[in-house]
Amino acid sequence: MGMIHVTAKSRYAVSALMHLAIHNTAGAVPLAEVSVCQGISLSYVDQIFTRLRRAGLVQGTPGPGGGYRLGRAPEAIAIGEVITLMDADQRGPQRRGSELDRAVWDGLTRDIEGFLAGLTLADFVRGPRVRASLEAQYAGNHWRCEVCGALSDRQPSADSGGA
Repeated sequence: MGMIHVTAKSRYAVSALMHLAIHNTAGAVPLAEVSVCQGISLSYVDQIFTRLRRAGLVQGTPGPGGGYRLGRAPEAIAIGEVITLMDADQRGPQRRGSELDRAVWDGLTRDIEGFLAGLTLADFVRGPRVRASLEAQYAGNHWRCEVCGALSDRQPSADSGGA
């Protein structure tokens, strides 16, 4: 078992998926919006979404008004799954060390992996800070990005509680 290593690519992927999860009921999200709002270059966002699409975590809608949506419900996408997917090629060789060292770090790694496997996008989206942010963004029945100021006609569905 290798030590948990979270790369920038996996952090960006989680942030991008979080953006989609937050706006999941409002329709497809253009990659340019994800790029600007999450502070990730458009070419890097494209690379990330290629891998996410192949894994079925997102699905694209072509054409005007198109973009990406989650490929599964936010409750069905674990943060650990995203990190494992994005960092699969970054796993280094297994650490060598004493039996005590391996017992401590292997156990800790299993605990962290278990925690991340149980933590989903929905867990974040339902948080009070995120809900308050969404309510502010959807004020006036339009969505306005707090980062870039873009105003969109995408609107939340009735089941999203106004956000």
